[in-house]
Amino acid sequence: MESVTVVLALLLSVLVSGALGRLLPLPLPLIQIVIGVALALGPLPSTSLDPEIFFLVFLPPLLFLDGWRIPKRDLFRDGKAVLALALGLVVLTVLGIGTLIHGMIPGIPLAVAFALAAVLSPTDPIAVSSVAAQAPVPRRLMHILEGEALLNDATGLVCLRFAIAAALTGTFSLPEAATTFVWLALGGLGIGALTTFLLMGAQDLLRRRTGEDPGLQILFSLLTPFGAYLAAEHVHASGILAAVAAGIAMTYVEIQGRSLGTTRVRRTAVWDTVALAANGSIFVLLGEQLPEVFGHAVKQADVQGAGWLVAWILVITAGLMAIRFVWVWVSLQFTLVKARRRGDKREGPTWRLVAATTLAGVKGAITLAGILTLPLTLKDGTPFPARDLAILLAMGVILTSLVLASTVLPPLLRGLHLPPEPSHDAEEDAARAAARDDAVKAIEALQHRLVEEQEDASIAVEAGARAMDRYEGIEAPTSERRKDLSRARQLANTEKRLRLAGIEAERQALYRLRRSQVIDDVLLRRLVREIDLIEARLVI
Repeated sequence: MESVTVVLALLLSVLVSGALGRLLPLPLPLIQIVIGVALALGPLPSTSLDPEIFFLVFLPPLLFLDGWRIPKRDLFRDGKAVLALALGLVVLTVLGIGTLIHGMIPGIPLAVAFALAAVLSPTDPIAVSSVAAQAPVPRRLMHILEGEALLNDATGLVCLRFAIAAALTGTFSLPEAATTFVWLALGGLGIGALTTFLLMGAQDLLRRRTGEDPGLQILFSLLTPFGAYLAAEHVHASGILAAVAAGIAMTYVEIQGRSLGTTRVRRTAVWDTVALAANGSIFVLLGEQLPEVFGHAVKQADVQGAGWLVAWILVITAGLMAIRFVWVWVSLQFTLVKARRRGDKREGPTWRLVAATTLAGVKGAITLAGILTLPLTLKDGTPFPARDLAILLAMGVILTSLVLASTVLPPLLRGLHLPPEPSHDAEEDAARAAARDDAVKAIEALQHRLVEEQEDASIAVEAGARAMDRYEGIEAPTSERRKDLSRARQLANTEKRLRLAGIEAERQALYRLRRSQVIDDVLLRRLVREIDLIEARLVI
């Protein structure tokens, strides 16, 4: 009963924080952390987190969803920049910050220091989006940050695994670590993709035999990341990389277009809710664990007062930002040199761009989830060295990075321009025209068959004309039509607003009729669903 109470309290906290986030000019993660502290100081029992369960429950679905939804073409386009941040920067961060932590705090063993540095290397795009809500991150920069977060989550957590193994055994072999890393990476990626294809194949077989049940299809997608994670961990591969690979593979399953539109609409809503609850719960748990961890950390640090702890947190945060700033600057310079050799003259990066990219490396849910997975004890049963101190330092860096980003990042982002991205207008027009042509051909073919089958051919003719209404005016764009596209899109946006206003009035009229008992619940639900689907199509 106590566990159920804690889960309900977490979900209620996420709900309250979401409402407060819309009312207060503060980033959502900070509000959730404050609520977590309030829970810890309130009447609820303290939460004891099992690291393995925490890792299994929270990380697979979040990483799976990131891999599924990240724009693949943009990821591949900026692949070099993403890999530089996700691989090179992570390794440099682990070595540099790990050495800094061990030298600054001798009470933290070197292996534990590297473990702490490993979990501090991943970034959190959700936290970035939250703190940058008042000044949205430029699209291309956000895509790079999302790609970095997707890959450095896996890289950082794999490094964490090595560091924990070294702390538990007291030994570290570079050749053995390299071999293990290859298996962790290749095994995890392969098992993750294979799990998705197998589960989705079973789902497709079931659909062909029994028809499509949206609830079952959604359940398949929810179980996929956990299946990939557990399968990879069972053979000692990386469950984290398996979850990421499963999400990426899900994109290529989805583009086969076998699911019903209703299933996709419902599935999107379910996954949005799962992501909201998981991310919010992690930050609430951060705040809930903070008071207890702080008390234990002070004892482990063996220092007088909390001033030293604050100083250590600030030094670690400064070190992380300094390494990131230098790495971003050097990476951009190399990119410019290569571009100039190809004859492509580009302007050098401004300090604002480098600073914004540096501050956008906010730490969040993955860092907290990773640090909480530190074992409670060593193999001989003794407490894991400096565990609470490492957790407190990680929490402190998360809070500091959030505060800095929420106060400094919005001014930096205002007016910041990246190199222009190619326009997708022509691509969109061509896609619409191709879809229109195939739709018209399919309608005409079916109409001809119906004319031959039905006694009254006029019914098929009239129905075909109505079905064609949607595709009137959609044709391959010409050079003259493209000149009027700006006005056409403004007209479309205005029409969209008018139609949405009409849809809302239509829906409220139905509710009013139900309150007056003019219609029953069954008819109300059917008519409202029709309106909701039309609205969903308009707002996509």
